[in-house]
Amino acid sequence: MHDEKRKKIDQLVERLNEASRAYYTDGAEIITNYEYDEMYDELLALEDETGYIRDDSPSVNVGYETSAGLPKVEHEVKMLSLNKTKDRDELAAWLGEQKGLLSWKLDGLTVGLTYENGRLVQGVTRGNGTQGELITANVLQIGNVPKSIPHKGRVMLRGEAVIKYSDFEKINASIDDADAKYKNPRNLCSGSIRQLDPKVTAERSVRFYAFALTQSEGIEFAKRSEQTEWLSEQGFETVAYEMVDRNNLSAAIDKYEAAIADFDIPSDGLVLTLDDLAYAAGLGQTAKFPRDSIAFKWRDQQAETVLREIEWSPSRTGLLNPVAIFDPVELEGTTVSRASVHNINIMEDLALGIGDRIRVYKANMIIPQLSDNLTRSGLLEIPAVCPVCGGSAEIKDEEGTKTLHCVNPDCPAKQVKKFEHFVSRDALNIEGLSESGILKLIGIGAISEYADLFRLKAHREAIVGLEGFGGKSFENLAISAEKASQTTPSRLLYGLGVPGIGTANANAIARACRNNWAEMQGLDEESLKMIDGVGDVMASDYVAFFADEMNKKAVEDLLSVLTLDESFEEAGDALAGRVFVITGSLEHYENRKELKSAIEAEGGKVAGSVSAKTDYLITNDPNSGSSKNKAARELGVSIITEAEIMEMLS
Repeated sequence: MHDEKRKKIDQLVERLNEASRAYYTDGAEIITNYEYDEMYDELLALEDETGYIRDDSPSVNVGYETSAGLPKVEHEVKMLSLNKTKDRDELAAWLGEQKGLLSWKLDGLTVGLTYENGRLVQGVTRGNGTQGELITANVLQIGNVPKSIPHKGRVMLRGEAVIKYSDFEKINASIDDADAKYKNPRNLCSGSIRQLDPKVTAERSVRFYAFALTQSEGIEFAKRSEQTEWLSEQGFETVAYEMVDRNNLSAAIDKYEAAIADFDIPSDGLVLTLDDLAYAAGLGQTAKFPRDSIAFKWRDQQAETVLREIEWSPSRTGLLNPVAIFDPVELEGTTVSRASVHNINIMEDLALGIGDRIRVYKANMIIPQLSDNLTRSGLLEIPAVCPVCGGSAEIKDEEGTKTLHCVNPDCPAKQVKKFEHFVSRDALNIEGLSESGILKLIGIGAISEYADLFRLKAHREAIVGLEGFGGKSFENLAISAEKASQTTPSRLLYGLGVPGIGTANANAIARACRNNWAEMQGLDEESLKMIDGVGDVMASDYVAFFADEMNKKAVEDLLSVLTLDESFEEAGDALAGRVFVITGSLEHYENRKELKSAIEAEGGKVAGSVSAKTDYLITNDPNSGSSKNKAARELGVSIITEAEIMEMLS
């Protein structure tokens, strides 16, 4: 029996270490948080029972191994992890008759800072607790880390580097490729801090919140709360806390629990730290945990339900992400009916099958996850074909993580960029549809052609059930699509993505055809080449595009759901034959595009750079030393202001 338990310990250690390496190094989740905690607790119990503790056990090791690229630093004082509990009574018993500081347990990257003679001289990651990575240059790029402090004695402190949810969403929103978007703020923060190039850290909106003072040469404190206030006086943002004793501890936990939904900083629980420093110091520490602090992890509210479907959500690279669809349940005050399963490894670990009775919870009270499968039928089949296009789907195994991929290059999900272009501001301008949103609509079969974007009401129920959508979001999307259906020939032409046709070319072609769509669609190469800005290659590609039967069908389908405004006003000739270049900021026009349109409406042309053909450079800073101003002066080009071009247009 003892040998069996040793074998089980070996299996648990190897599996937990594999999961930690995947999470901390690769940003991949090969088992759920719930499974990790369950296995970790089982490991602790077995180690306690048998006395068998491996050197590489996560019960005696902290954090992650340092990377190869950054210099290594030995910690003067070990940076230990915290023991944890999910039981309020156990937490109160730990506190006893003492007073403590209850604060958020921020979920980012633990960092140690050292100041000498008032200046920041070192930043280091926690690493494995004994040795960390030197990141001083990166820390100097964090906006709220003081580069100098008033106190001149040697100061060492620790804190958490984090990226707020709001900043994380802005960063992801700026990334066009859905597969390049970051998975969560914690991994993005870790990767941003542990960079060889400090410029990356500066671009990622990283913040630092101090939570512990470990050395303060020349000044002594009796209370942890005094240290925290002193750190604030030195210019640090600190982790907010509530002063508690065993009588008000539960009420304070309730207060934090109520604040989770609106808290902008990633957190995975609470930390309770003893206020009396002398008492705390007398407690000492274990090999892995300090005895003056303990983590309180939320006891995840679980619910049993029935797995009804695995939806394979597509990405534009062909990756098919498994999403569990189950009978709706109430969790933490909201209705939940779907949860990401992340990858095939987790599906296999849970032995999922349709109709199985499963347990679901919200990780850290926020993210829906599967915690267990009570049935464990293992009957779920991995599809051999892509649910979007019906093409072949293959399993790929990359360093132990198994994922499903569509190998059909013509899969509609891989054409997501054309939909993203079609709904963009200068095209049909359908607001509320990001790349990830488009992929979800493709995944449920709501759209496969452009015209489907104007028939979304037929799929309302399915769309409202998608993550990121809801009743209000759908209504806003439907209103935007309805508004976009009233459009112009030039917008439609640009939105179709004809090779080489930008907004300027689309406008020029529409003007040449007096906004008549039938004439625009039927142009031959010779007619096209007579339009300014259209060359041989563009003309050939244009004719080939509209000759293609698939494109013809798509356009015909679109015309059945769109209302084209083909009215046409003759362009003025006040600026005919003159070429303009615009530079710098504008005061009266909303942007350069608006001024450009006004110039073109009067027969003028707008170029991107100053040349011998330029007649006027428009700038509100005529004396600027910019390259365009210099080029204009050298070529004898007239430099005029925004007010002057407005007079020419009036």
